[in-house]
Amino acid sequence: MSVMEEDELEFAEDLEAILHLSPEVQLAIEQVFPSQDPLDRPDFNAVEYINTLFPTEQSLANIDDVVNKIRLKIRRLDDNIRTVVRGQTNVGQDGRQALEEAQKAIQQLFGKIKDIKDKAEKSEQMVKEITRDIKQLDHAKRHLTTSITTLNHLHMLAGGVDSLEAMTRKRQYGEVANLLQGVVNVLEHFQKYMGIPQIRQLSERVKAAQSELGTQILADFEEAFPAQGSKRTGGPSIVLRDACLVANVLDPRIKQEIIKKFIRQHLSEYLVLFQENQDVAWLDKIDRRYAWIKRQLVDYEEKYGRMFPEEWCMTERIAVEFCHITRTELAKLMRTRAREIEVKLLLFAIQRTTNFEGLLAKRFSGCTLTDVPGKKPEPPLDPTNPFLEDEAGDDTASEKDEDLDKPKKPKAPDNPFHGIVSKCFEPHLYVYIESQDKNLGELIDRFVSDFKAQGPPKGLEDGGAVLPSCADLFVYYKKCMVQCSQLSTGEPMIALTTIFQKYLREYAWKILSGNLPKTNTNSGGLTISSLLKEKEGSEVAKFTVEELCLICSILSTAEYCLATTQQLEEKLKEKVDTSLMERINLSGEMDTFSTVISNSIQLLVQDLDAACDPALTAMSKMPWQSVEHVGDQSPYVTSVIMHIKQNVPIIRDNLAATRKYFTQFCIKFTNSFIPKFINHLFRCKPISMVGAEQLLLDTHSLKTVLLDLPSIGSQVVRKAPASYTKIVVKGMTRAEMILKVIMAPHEPPVVFVDNYIKLLADGNPETFQKILDMKGLKRSEQSSMIELFRQRLPTPPSGNESAPSSLSFSAPTPEQESSRIRKLEKLIKKKF
Repeated sequence: MSVMEEDELEFAEDLEAILHLSPEVQLAIEQVFPSQDPLDRPDFNAVEYINTLFPTEQSLANIDDVVNKIRLKIRRLDDNIRTVVRGQTNVGQDGRQALEEAQKAIQQLFGKIKDIKDKAEKSEQMVKEITRDIKQLDHAKRHLTTSITTLNHLHMLAGGVDSLEAMTRKRQYGEVANLLQGVVNVLEHFQKYMGIPQIRQLSERVKAAQSELGTQILADFEEAFPAQGSKRTGGPSIVLRDACLVANVLDPRIKQEIIKKFIRQHLSEYLVLFQENQDVAWLDKIDRRYAWIKRQLVDYEEKYGRMFPEEWCMTERIAVEFCHITRTELAKLMRTRAREIEVKLLLFAIQRTTNFEGLLAKRFSGCTLTDVPGKKPEPPLDPTNPFLEDEAGDDTASEKDEDLDKPKKPKAPDNPFHGIVSKCFEPHLYVYIESQDKNLGELIDRFVSDFKAQGPPKGLEDGGAVLPSCADLFVYYKKCMVQCSQLSTGEPMIALTTIFQKYLREYAWKILSGNLPKTNTNSGGLTISSLLKEKEGSEVAKFTVEELCLICSILSTAEYCLATTQQLEEKLKEKVDTSLMERINLSGEMDTFSTVISNSIQLLVQDLDAACDPALTAMSKMPWQSVEHVGDQSPYVTSVIMHIKQNVPIIRDNLAATRKYFTQFCIKFTNSFIPKFINHLFRCKPISMVGAEQLLLDTHSLKTVLLDLPSIGSQVVRKAPASYTKIVVKGMTRAEMILKVIMAPHEPPVVFVDNYIKLLADGNPETFQKILDMKGLKRSEQSSMIELFRQRLPTPPSGNESAPSSLSFSAPTPEQESSRIRKLEKLIKKKF
């Protein structure tokens, strides 16, 4: 390589290093000057570019033209570069000149701003000098106005105090009431001047006048209404009415003292008339107490209604104080004569008292209960008080316990006077609770005797209906609950709930469980000959139609009691105090009724199950090995179907109102009958091929009947519940698979064992041995088959320790099934 070529190569490398641009700069250039020319690409390759221009040897013929074009392009690029470089020559000089001009403009602007600021400061100083005198005048005016106002207030205060003292001596209470309020208001303006002796002296004179007025007014009332034991010499007057207006302005203790003395004097006669040793004081004459206060209130309204200001609510205060006195006196009297309290007397007194409290609530607002002297009444009951909720309906004798299920009525307003007197009866409500205990015991005994006298339901018309005694019991419960909640929502309600629980359990055991028919374990068997001769009308069921109707009626009653007990619990929680709600729990009683329901269903299942037992026993005793041909369904199937058709329609019609329990009956019967049928099926041994075909036909007949069990004998065909259908299909399919295994040839053994495992999905060797017994194999053959069965069982998954009997397989029809089985299936489809 020559020296010149080396220099050119180094120049090219240096040029490439100089012109290498970063990706960001290259991207910016492409955005500003987009170009499709290969020469403008950052990854330009000269060799590739030349190969593109001259792809073949023939294209080299126009190489001169290409060279000329490239030279022309280079010349244009040089011209453009030269123009750009020349254009940038004067840019720096122009920029410096523009910067100098901007600096000069900024200096001029700064000078103008400074001049404006100086002028503003001078203007502000001038304004301050102008307004200085105006501010002084404003302060002088404000002080002068305050001085004049204070002097006027002082003049008013001095004159008002002099007039107040003079009017007080003359008992001019009408003028004093207005003047005193004005003096007190004016005196409030001088609180910050109390350091001045004259002002302090005037304040002391006002206080002295107020004290003198209070003493003087109390004396006037004492003179007008002397203490108890003397006759009233005074009475209402204009002076006393004005004195009450003055008392409103004085210390509140003066007003309270006037009210206290007047009410005590007004009720002094009551304390004498109804002393503890008087006959009218006892509970049987409690009406006279309330009649007396009504007369007194009317008398007060006529004589003194205008004497006291309306906002004093004197009528309500008298009534409230009467209630406090009455409650105290009655409580003391009942403690002394507790042995004389009877239920009727107690309820009479409570009823009259609650009526009186209701009358007070209608007449008064209860605004004085928060500030009346003495004891305060108990807080009002919860708005769900049944006395307010169900008052209109409690007197009707025909009221049913469905009222418990009615929507809640709008809440009545609270009675602020509830319990203000009747609270004294609560410690003695044990008498009422004991009485209800006794009455409920007698009611249950009457229910028992009535049931024995009337006997069970007389057929389908009465069967399945709720027993009348159940409705009577809950009506009585409702009455007791409402009555007790009027008396108290505390511990007595808890005691009453305990009584309710006691007699709910007694009703469940004495009336319901105690009257369930007893099962008879001595059931007669059926021989093959008697079974063959059995007619459609023969009776095999242990329970009569009346007994079945009675069981259904007891079941319906228990279901009704269960639902109503739950509603009763909710109502009790509504009516009791919030703090005691957790102590009300009737879940034990609801469980008792659930037990009665379960026992009733179990009785119905046992009855039908036992009726089918003789037929199944006859099936297991029939000589299936000697059956020569497949005919119609066997007599034992006809017997089972007959018993089902006898019992199920009766049960369904009687449980029409409680459909879910009829479904439970069907499920429980199926769960009991199918395993029993399969067990009896295992006892049918040995079985010939024809015998197995006959049994398969019988099994299909029973499966069809069981699937139709919920609607059998009904004019309205309903689809059976899916849960029930699943149980029947699963159970009876197992029975069919057993018979299909019996019908399959046991040679070769491996095919037979695999067929068994696929069809039955049962890994229990005992079940497999029963199958071999049914096929009539000898013990020697069975041993080898059982050993082969154990070997052919699939290995359970790792970690699964379950027994072989819990294996689960699908049950498809095996390929080895004989044509005889398929022929039998066609026969079954044709028949049904």
